[in-house]
Amino acid sequence: MVGLGSASVPVVKQYLRYVETLDIDIPALLVASSISAATLAQENERISGEQLQAFLANLIIATDDPLFGLKSGVFVEPSSYSVLGYITMTCATLAQALERIQPYEKLVGDMGVTSIDYLPQQLAIHWHCAYTFEDVREQMVDNVFASWLAYARWLSGQDVGPLAVHLQRAKPAQVQLQHYQQVFNCPVLFSQPNNSLILPLDYLDIPLRQPDHGLLQTLELHAAGQVSALGDSHRFSIQVKDIIRTLLAKGITRKDMVAGQLNMSERTLQRKLQQEQTSYQKLLDEARLLLAQQYLTDTLLSVDDIAMQLGFSETRSFFRSFKGWTGKTPSIYRESSSQKSG
Repeated sequence: MVGLGSASVPVVKQYLRYVETLDIDIPALLVASSISAATLAQENERISGEQLQAFLANLIIATDDPLFGLKSGVFVEPSSYSVLGYITMTCATLAQALERIQPYEKLVGDMGVTSIDYLPQQLAIHWHCAYTFEDVREQMVDNVFASWLAYARWLSGQDVGPLAVHLQRAKPAQVQLQHYQQVFNCPVLFSQPNNSLILPLDYLDIPLRQPDHGLLQTLELHAAGQVSALGDSHRFSIQVKDIIRTLLAKGITRKDMVAGQLNMSERTLQRKLQQEQTSYQKLLDEARLLLAQQYLTDTLLSVDDIAMQLGFSETRSFFRSFKGWTGKTPSIYRESSSQKSG
């Protein structure tokens, strides 16, 4: 599929769960959008981005409701995000769940691209919608942000919320603003440069409800195969980081093995990473941090064993690195994580 790429069937089904609460002729809506009921019956099927954009454009007309994107967000389920939804369910913290979005969001669809900026006290999650119809983009961004918030609350079992929401769309009428306030319960700014959720940095340590490190690794291997089958178009550094994380889980940190997985030399690997203004060491450190947090939160492994598992030559090196990454020693991090989940 070309043009707008493709989208998974669960994306359509989330909108349909909302539509089922309205007086709308769903079969006629699907026919007008060239989406067959047989396709929707298969969870692993995909439709073209053009079909999804047409479906949303027709839905805008059928509902005549400028808030349907926000309202449909509450109908999110883990399956709405395909395998990515189940991957995030097995993560131990919100930080680990966020780290999985970029490598695997293609499994949900090619509707947009997520990026995250880590600031001193905040993080900004940006979402750039790839669709071409302005009214569809507006509704889709509303849906994505409302869905993320509802899903994060379900994953964490906490009433988490953003510090602010930034939207590129123009400011709507006052009566509609009230609904944005009800959904996000924070300042919502319009006509902004990016579509972004601004969150407190300490949200990254929020424990999730069903961590399962073994299942997480299994699901990620499955997801990586699915991404490859779709045709991997995401950034090279994300591919490298995904391979590093998979090998690191086996205690392997060797750059030559990562390069081998990509059928290239170490020099080519480093050059391509430099083109994206990053390095192998930076990606390795990021992967080490995520796994260290998982081991400290989910296992009873000693700090010495964790250091060895992550490929550090000595525990002191791991200690210094972890404190530099988080501001906490491994022991204090483990203790604070235990108190949050207790």
